Amino acid sequence: MTLWRIRATVDDRPGYLSVLTASLALRGVNILAVQVHTTEAGAVDDFLVDAPETLGEADLLAAVEKGRGRNCWVARSEARGLVDQPTRVLGLAARLVRDPDATGEALRALLGAETVTWRPVPVVAAGPAGGAVTAGVDGTRMRLGDGAGGSFDLARVAPDFTPAEYARAQALVELAATVVQRAAEQVTLVLPDGSEVVVRPAGPDDLPAVLALHERCSARSLHRRYLSGAGRPSPERVRRLLDPARGTTLVAVETDPAGSAESVVAMANLLGEGDQAEAALLVADDRQRRGLGGALLRRLVARADRAGYAALELHVHTGNTPMLRTLHRLGRPMRLDRDGSVVTVTLPLDPRPSPART
Repeated sequence: MTLWRIRATVDDRPGYLSVLTASLALRGVNILAVQVHTTEAGAVDDFLVDAPETLGEADLLAAVEKGRGRNCWVARSEARGLVDQPTRVLGLAARLVRDPDATGEALRALLGAETVTWRPVPVVAAGPAGGAVTAGVDGTRMRLGDGAGGSFDLARVAPDFTPAEYARAQALVELAATVVQRAAEQVTLVLPDGSEVVVRPAGPDDLPAVLALHERCSARSLHRRYLSGAGRPSPERVRRLLDPARGTTLVAVETDPAGSAESVVAMANLLGEGDQAEAALLVADDRQRRGLGGALLRRLVARADRAGYAALELHVHTGNTPMLRTLHRLGRPMRLDRDGSVVTVTLPLDPRPSPART
């Protein structure tokens, strides 16, 4: 038996696919896997089949045509073709998380492209403009937008690319761009006592470590952060803080001396609402008064400035003297409004137009 890949367009009508599969079965062809790509011309069915040694390319083409398939493409396949498509895509995605520079190789492996070329020319959704090229597929050529500002140009001899393949490829490119962006936003801080922490944007995957941070914090620290006596927030609330609809969350991470485990020692939230943003900090008790809170706060202020907010607010308990002192050390104009045991500190910012607030 021999492995083959067969791709053919079939009318998207009841019974037509069964006619094609019956035609193959009559020749002893065993269908191992099938993917369906929806296109304007009809359903493009991509089969991985096991065929008798006596059948050649011409025999398979004849079987497909007799089964009412058209625009048929047939090629020998290898054992790796037995891996289902979702597993292959997940494997390539994992590779890009480790090495985003391997985007071109991942695209070649995903699509069987003969050439993958990166160009500094950006792409647009439709219609060339300003020197840009159009994203999408054109027969055996595909153009993808790159988050770095350029584009990928892919080509293969056959078969034609499908919209489904384009969507998968674009998702991989966007994943690689996200990994690069997160790496660029990651910084190592050297605190006044000489210790080091890594500060980076948080994400949903940080939920277990951030919940562990809350477990290590005293009731006083939690009360100063959340201004309530309800104790620790629910996991769902923490999850929303890590992935806010508008704003960003930073985490400070320490690695143990062996370099085998990480722990989150602080969390800084910037939450946008209208023209203002609200900031809040939570620092583990044993990491307080070491300059970490101030370093995180300065980064939140800078992000709020870049995002174009008019003002930044912080709600501080009157007994939180270290936080009030940290705010004054910023050296920026601020207004303090007291309401019972809470002081609302407002820092005017320099509002600038921003295409997308973070």
